[in-house]
Amino acid sequence: MKIHQSIPFLIIICLLGCEPKSSVDRDALLTSIETFNTAFSEGDLAVLDSMTTSNYLHTNSSSPVIGKTDWFGYLEKRNKRLESGEIEVLDYALDETKIEYHENSAIVTGKVTVVTKDSLGTKQNQYRITNLWVYENGTWKRAGFHDGKIK
Repeated sequence: MKIHQSIPFLIIICLLGCEPKSSVDRDALLTSIETFNTAFSEGDLAVLDSMTTSNYLHTNSSSPVIGKTDWFGYLEKRNKRLESGEIEVLDYALDETKIEYHENSAIVTGKVTVVTKDSLGTKQNQYRITNLWVYENGTWKRAGFHDGKIK
C-alpha cells in the first residue's frame, strides 16, 4: 500500500495546529484586576458582584473573616459615604504585583496605596495584599482577599 506523500505532511501540520491550548486566559487576569480595583474605588457594586465568587472570603487586619454577603454589607455602607461626599477616594493603586498561576487559579500579591479625603483631611494608607483569583466559565473572579496595613 502506497501512502500519498502529502498525507504525512498534513498530519504533522494538523498535530502542530491542534496542540492543546490552556483553557485559562492568563493574559486577562491583569485586566480583570484593574477592572476590579476601579470598581472598588468607584463603589460599583454590580461589577464587584459579577467579579467575586459566590463563596468569596474577605480578611483584613481590623475584622474577622467575612463572606460575600457581609462584605457587600460593608460596601453598601461605604457607598453611602462615597455618594454623600463624606469620603472621597483620590487614588487607589496596586503596585509590586506578582502572580503565581496554579491551573485555573492564581495567587496575586502586591502593595495597595489608597489616598482618601474626609472631614478630617487627606490620608494615605498602604497595605500588603494577597488575593486568590479563579478562572470560572471563561472569566477571572476574585475568591479570596487578605491585607495587612503597612506601618
